[in-house]
Order: sequence, then C-alpha cells, then structure tokens
Amino acid sequence: MKKAYRVKKENEFQRVFHQGKSTANRQLVLYVYPKPEQAHFRVGFSVGKKMGNAVKRNQIKRYLRQAIHELTPAIKMDIDFLVIARKDIVDKDFHQIKKSLIHVMSLAGVIDKQALNNLLQGGTNEN
Repeated sequence: MKKAYRVKKENEFQRVFHQGKSTANRQLVLYVYPKPEQAHFRVGFSVGKKMGNAVKRNQIKRYLRQAIHELTPAIKMDIDFLVIARKDIVDKDFHQIKKSLIHVMSLAGVIDKQALNNLLQGGTNEN
C-alpha cells in the first residue's frame, strides 16, 4: 500500500479517533472521518500489545493491509479511517479477517455494495 494511502501522523490519528464515527464488531473497530477534499481514502491500523508478540501483531497488520488492498475498488474515496484490532482477531486466518473487515465496513457505510459484489464474484472494474 502506497504511503499516500496511509494515516501515519499522530495528529491525523487523533483527529479521526476523536472526531470520526465508530462502528465495531467482535474483531475490529472502525473509525471513519469524512474528508470531501481528498482524492482517495487513507487508512491507519492499530494492533495493541495485548494481541501477542511483534510477529503476531505484524501478521495481523499484514492481513488487514492485504484485505484493504483487495477491497480498494469498493471503498469510498473521500474518507480517512482507522482499523483497530480487538483481542478476538488473534486466532483468525486471512479470510476470516477479510470477512470481518467487510462486515464492519458495510456497517459503517464506507464500502460500495455493488462494487463489492463485483469483486467477490471475480468481476473487475477495469476500463
């Protein structure tokens, strides 16, 4: 994922965390902050030390980044969002994490359901 698609700075994280709206399921919490002037979405990840050692935390972040990468065509472009992992995500594999991410993003309304259906059915939106 390109650096332009990441929320990295502390003040940006805090803005999304404090001013954004949250949605959650058992594995993930999603904070969404609309930015209409932005050309593409940006995402930040947080996986706490309670999730396990650095290897496990990095694996969870890799899974989340890959899931976001695969879902990029279906994600609304004018938002910043944070994905915060909960303890229940530790024992999940990539496909379960992706399914959980799709669920929480659908609840938050940041994913286009028609584009998502096209992605899941193997269709592409390439022109």
